[in-house]
This record gives sequence, structure tokens and C-alpha cells, in this order.
Amino acid sequence: MPRGTTALTALIAATPFAALFLLTAPQAAAESTSCPAPGANTVTITASDAECSATSAAGGAAAAYGLGGDASAQASQTSLSLAIAQNGGVATSTATPWSGPAALALGPGATVTTSGVRPGLSIGIAGPGATVTVTGTSTPTCTGGMGFAGDFQTFQGCLSMG
Repeated sequence: MPRGTTALTALIAATPFAALFLLTAPQAAAESTSCPAPGANTVTITASDAECSATSAAGGAAAAYGLGGDASAQASQTSLSLAIAQNGGVATSTATPWSGPAALALGPGATVTTSGVRPGLSIGIAGPGATVTVTGTSTPTCTGGMGFAGDFQTFQGCLSMG
């Protein structure tokens, strides 16, 4: 099967898992932080149990949301970067020109690191206890709990069932 078909198949197969994470993640009375940073901008907000930080260069856009977790997004020119951390998760996303990585860490011990280093989109989603890493140059890794990654920079992905 061609590499592009494998990544697309993994992305389609993992869509129900992403919906499951979003629907079943506990909604505690945790602090929420929102850090949108379009254009040349830097935003950092810290609350008692949530933190976000977003930095973008002119022509880029970064957004980070800490919903009882820690999220960080960085975007250079002509790139997009998104990080969302919920309920104790840690999400980090970094983008160079023409890339669009997204990191979603949903639950205690969830860690996602995505890097956009080539033109293309990528996504990493981790549930409780999972670690997901997308480098943009090698096969993504998914370990621990339920996790998924799809990387159109390398046309590869991974899936961890926990």
C-alpha cells in the first residue's frame, strides 16, 4: 500500500477515537486559559492549574488552550500551530513555514509534541497516560494509553490502543 494511503487510512480510522476522547474526557472545575496569537504576537496566561502560551511571527498564527492542562504553540511566518491540553495533559506544537501541526493532550499523563518542519499538516492526540510525538521527519510514535498521530509531512502515522 502506498505511504500516502497508509497515512490517510490511519487518519480515517482514528477519527472515532478523537471523538471518543472529546466526549469522555472528564470536565472538572479546572481553570481554563486561552492564548490566541495571530500575526506577530505573544500571549501567556497562567492560572492555578492551567497554563497556555502562544507565539507567532508576522504572517503566522498560533493558538494554545489550557483547560486544566498546559499548552504551548509557536508559529513562524506562513504557518499555523495549535495546542490544546485538558485535565492534566501537556500539549506542545511548533511550526516552521508552510506547516500546520496540532497537538491535543486529553487527560492525566497525556503528552503530545508535534513539530511542523516541512510543508503539510500533522496532528497528535493523546488520551490519559499516552505519549504521542510527531517530528515531521520520521515515523510518529504513540505509546502508553490511547493515542493517535497522522503526519502529512511524512505520510505516516501511529495508533496506540493503550
